[in-house]
Amino acid sequence: MTIAKPVEDALDLLGRRWALRLVWELRRSTLSFSELRGRIGISPSVLSARLGELVDADVLERDGGRRYRLTGRGRELARILYELNRWAQAPQQTGRT
Repeated sequence: MTIAKPVEDALDLLGRRWALRLVWELRRSTLSFSELRGRIGISPSVLSARLGELVDADVLERDGGRRYRLTGRGRELARILYELNRWAQAPQQTGRT
């Protein structure tokens, strides 16, 4: 039996479909299950599973009601996604150097 490394655990969680998109959608506001479903177009069962996984990983939390928001760890991850967004928007260079 091997002990998983933190980066492998993170990649396993964040590599699941919709996980990073949920973090991205929650980067600026607190949203309900139905609001997230409407923005993303995800099935209720998959959305419920992903939200549960992200809550268990301390990336998201519920606000005491029916809305979800990023935790401190989630906000750190959102900052990484901002950098990924900046990278994705940069013009691609052609050719190799």
